Amino acid sequence: MTPFLFLIIPTILLGLWAQHRVGSTYKKYAQVQSRGGITGAEAAQYVMRQAGIRDVEIVPIRGHLTDHYDPTKKRLCLSEENYGGHSLAALGVAAHEAGHAIQHKVGYGMLKARMALVPATQFASQILPIAIIGGFLFHATGLILLGVAAYAILTLFQLITLPVEFDASKRAVAQLDTLGIISADELPGVKQTLNAAGWTYVAAFISSLAWLLYFILAARR
Repeated sequence: MTPFLFLIIPTILLGLWAQHRVGSTYKKYAQVQSRGGITGAEAAQYVMRQAGIRDVEIVPIRGHLTDHYDPTKKRLCLSEENYGGHSLAALGVAAHEAGHAIQHKVGYGMLKARMALVPATQFASQILPIAIIGGFLFHATGLILLGVAAYAILTLFQLITLPVEFDASKRAVAQLDTLGIISADELPGVKQTLNAAGWTYVAAFISSLAWLLYFILAARR
């Protein structure tokens, strides 16, 4: 029980804190309208055009903070509130996703590595419930070792995700500033929104690492 208390419980609390922080920060700056008056979709388009990207489709999708860039389909998906929103939060999130499109265009190495790991990560996620239930319920060493392998893959994926996400945010802030989409006094709001979002990726990595260590300890026992 002790390894669970010291490894897993703190990471659960960290994850909850990270989710609260991104939610509260996004809510705060979603209420601050940019003086430029352009939408998130327009901001993403301007950022990508500046980078010479004209073959990426920008589409609205349902859900809250469901924004993402799909490199396999060259599609930038923005939640409806960010697609048509004029807030600092909407512009920051939209430009962040456009930053991923720029990474894809320039062949950013860490994005390539993350894309290459996707199939293995999907497989690891599928076998993980079997490893957890079978390993700890039936004390099957083989399944516990399977869990170690699965979490090793997931932890590596989360580790690679960190520079990918932080680099996209850095590109987003630079482009919004360079293109004059937002003014200098609006930049802190965008940065705070993206920094808060970054903590969710940090929490995901720490959580995955903690579970990996927990499985390794279980295998040794």
